Amino acid sequence: MAWDTEETRRRLMAAAIAEFGARGPDATMADIAKRAGINKERLYNYYGDKRALFETVLSDQLRQLAAAVGRPDGRAEEVGEFAGRTFDYHQQHPELVRLLLWEALGQEPAVDEDNRTTQYRNQVEWYTAAQREGVLDEEIDADYAIFMAIALSAWWVAVPQLARMLTGADADNPAERARRRAAVVRAAERIALPHDRRSSTSEGKNQP
Repeated sequence: MAWDTEETRRRLMAAAIAEFGARGPDATMADIAKRAGINKERLYNYYGDKRALFETVLSDQLRQLAAAVGRPDGRAEEVGEFAGRTFDYHQQHPELVRLLLWEALGQEPAVDEDNRTTQYRNQVEWYTAAQREGVLDEEIDADYAIFMAIALSAWWVAVPQLARMLTGADADNPAERARRRAAVVRAAERIALPHDRRSSTSEGKNQP
């Protein structure tokens, strides 16, 4: 697909993210085109229909997430920092969680499901290999551990009202955001850390 300018694409993606994030399947091509400042017919010519546009937007957002957070290198501490980077990304791009929630509510099959499944299964295989080598804890299966690390990172954005009721704190407060990130990192690290290292690591972190 040829674009007139990169600025046109940027405006279109920003408009689609905003409309889909706020309204999900109720977003219209007309509203997206209006927000982007382009002709609705051009939008249809580019994508064909709303489903195709949603798929493009979500796939693009997921690629940006993957590029930003990378993958852990195998150490439990790096699993924690992977969760921390994921937390950072979702804090900076809350629209991605909203798009994923809308997908879960009604987009069947999932967008680009085969490729995404392959990506996640590769992560599971990597995590499993690290478990076999004794680098990561084996108590929780690799697929569950990865899911929990992602959930720890994203759920603060998915249900901000719950976070506010539990903590009584404003998510936009820098000190509160840092506290939440530290908790995410520590929790993901504890999931991955072998039992024989947990007590010594906890003692070390509690030293003045």
